[in-house]
Amino acid sequence: MIKFLTKMQGYKHFGYFCLMNLPKRIFNFYLDASVHIALSVVCLVKITEIFFSIPVNNHVMYFSFFGTISCYNFVKYGVEAKKYFIVSGTYQKRIQFFSILALCGSLYHVFFLTKSTLLVLILCAFLTGLYALPILPKATNFRSLSGFKIFMVALVWTGVTVILPVVEAGYDINVNVLVESFQRILLVIILLIPFEIRDLKFDSPELGTMPQRYGVTNSKLIGAFAAVLFFFITYVKENIWFVDVISKGVLFLLLWIVLFITKRNQKKYFASFWVEAIPIFWYILIAGWTIY
Repeated sequence: MIKFLTKMQGYKHFGYFCLMNLPKRIFNFYLDASVHIALSVVCLVKITEIFFSIPVNNHVMYFSFFGTISCYNFVKYGVEAKKYFIVSGTYQKRIQFFSILALCGSLYHVFFLTKSTLLVLILCAFLTGLYALPILPKATNFRSLSGFKIFMVALVWTGVTVILPVVEAGYDINVNVLVESFQRILLVIILLIPFEIRDLKFDSPELGTMPQRYGVTNSKLIGAFAAVLFFFITYVKENIWFVDVISKGVLFLLLWIVLFITKRNQKKYFASFWVEAIPIFWYILIAGWTIY
């Protein structure tokens, strides 16, 4: 009887431990399964819609969300195709199954997009394939080419969050679109610097990331200069909107603060949550301003 009660007490403590850790497990899955980064991408798409007065297109939004989850998880967990389709471990299998569901969701919404938009998506998919899959004989993939990773990611993000909604709405690629695209490239490059500094101790020297080539301090200075350029190039636009200038001014200051406090040894969620949440904060700021 005593052994039975002891055993039941152990089950009770185990159940309490699982219940208390459930929010943390859900949060970690939210980050590891790329849901957080997908929300950031959707927010950047919504910002483009606001800046260019594009009618809300839910198919673009949902495709961007589900497509980001499936593509990002493929790049993160399956640089080699075999690793992506043949995984070991319950946690990895859950992420794989979740990614497959997201892929199905993105494929459903892609059928509602125009042919012009599909051409943009094909180009983005091609760049993603170059980034993840072995193409060149002396390099496993374009990601392994020195210094190439950061620009490849920035181009794909810009294609999805600026060019895709603009083309889907039937807008011309004018000066304002080109300036916004360049700013989006700069923004993504700046946001990637904290990640590259964090991953210094893990990345292969052949990657040639910015911190590897120029050092941590110089990389932060490059990011700070890019943030200045990101803000002031707004004035090159043909039509300057007050909300555009103010929101990018706030974002410029936030980027400087993030770069300043970025360290080699970061807290667990600094880059993966807080840095990746910057586009979400930017959208909330713009949406709140426009509603007000």
